[in-house]
Amino acid sequence: MRIDILTLFPDTVSAVLHESIIGRAAKKGIVEINCVQIRDFTENRQKQVDDYPYGGGFGCVMMAQPLKSCLEQVMADAGERRSRVIYLSPQGQPYTQETARRLQRGYDHLVLVCGHYEGVDERFIETCVDEEISLGDFVLTGGEIAAMAVADSVCRLVPGVLADEQCYIGESHWDGLLEYPQYTRPELWEGRAVPEVLLNGDHARIEKWRRKQQLRRTRDKRPDLYAAFEARNGEDEKLMREIERDEGRKKLCEPVTYRPAEAEDIPRILEIVQDARESLGRFHVDQWQGPYPGAERFQEDIRLKQCFILESAGEVFGFFVLSTLPEPDYDAITDGKWSGDVPYCVLHRCAVAKEYRGSGAAQALIRCVEAQARVYGLKCIRVDTHRKNKPMQNLLRESGFRYRGNIHVDAEPGHDPHRQAFEKLLKDKK
Repeated sequence: MRIDILTLFPDTVSAVLHESIIGRAAKKGIVEINCVQIRDFTENRQKQVDDYPYGGGFGCVMMAQPLKSCLEQVMADAGERRSRVIYLSPQGQPYTQETARRLQRGYDHLVLVCGHYEGVDERFIETCVDEEISLGDFVLTGGEIAAMAVADSVCRLVPGVLADEQCYIGESHWDGLLEYPQYTRPELWEGRAVPEVLLNGDHARIEKWRRKQQLRRTRDKRPDLYAAFEARNGEDEKLMREIERDEGRKKLCEPVTYRPAEAEDIPRILEIVQDARESLGRFHVDQWQGPYPGAERFQEDIRLKQCFILESAGEVFGFFVLSTLPEPDYDAITDGKWSGDVPYCVLHRCAVAKEYRGSGAAQALIRCVEAQARVYGLKCIRVDTHRKNKPMQNLLRESGFRYRGNIHVDAEPGHDPHRQAFEKLLKDKK
């Protein structure tokens, strides 16, 4: 790809485009960027490139002759290339990622003409320009900034400029959506944690999470793009329906806090238990489908100081029970084994209110569980869940828990005792 930029400020433009990624690509010969001084092609000794407009008015207009002479020289040097002459103008078509892709696919030579002052002689545009492009509905003092933006966005699509096409196909605007959020080290920064799904190495879940974030971000930040977006497959359609459902739920306000439960919290805890009981029943999960867990169970949890309440904006939205007492049922694990004979705590009963599902409340619950485990001085958390409770299993896996095997739990007489066991070893804080 060769790009010639016709400008009155070639040194400034060249200095920017010959740095960083595009500059390295130019040194390797993958792209060629030339910044040509329009003033060198004037036909008078004063090197004049502009004059007053016919009909009067403020400012000056760039003359057609220097621009055309400059363009003719550039086209002669380019030879038999597929060329496109573009004038950067506030009257042009809005520039988009699709425009960048079209220019990269369709041509191997672009000429970017930078206007200045009050614009250029219309006769040059009519005679020599193939299309006009605008960065947006605003006016700059010249076309150089727009030309640099076009050159950069087109060049980075040229094979070999970036390490791999994956570097750009997931970015904002590639398929009509905005990019998903990005994170790097450390895992915890000013109290904000990297989403657990990005830490567990499950690439299928990561890709699903990223796609949903793209859709959600586009819906929130650019509703115009979202309205025009067409789902590429059934998975997109499913994620879009999930997002619509999530919008009808309460938002989880920051910060999320947790505290030891008190007797006065039991009515709210039982409300949340009933929400969970109804949800499990709809999915034919034989868990919490009887009187367990009831008020007496939670009274005992509170007495043992192992029941905790989750709050946000002063409202209780969840609870969990985290015990340091050994769990005898865990000694008889089958089809697998625990990571070792290490001190552990057990996550027993937990749930979030139905109006907060899909808001990140469940993930916040797990973070609070991990925080309390550290308060206990323990780095191992074990938990079991019904073999048909797929949402809980997914949450645990997304949160970095590993499936360890199967156990039997007789806490609910008359119900399926089969449980899947999970474990997470907490990392040292950095």
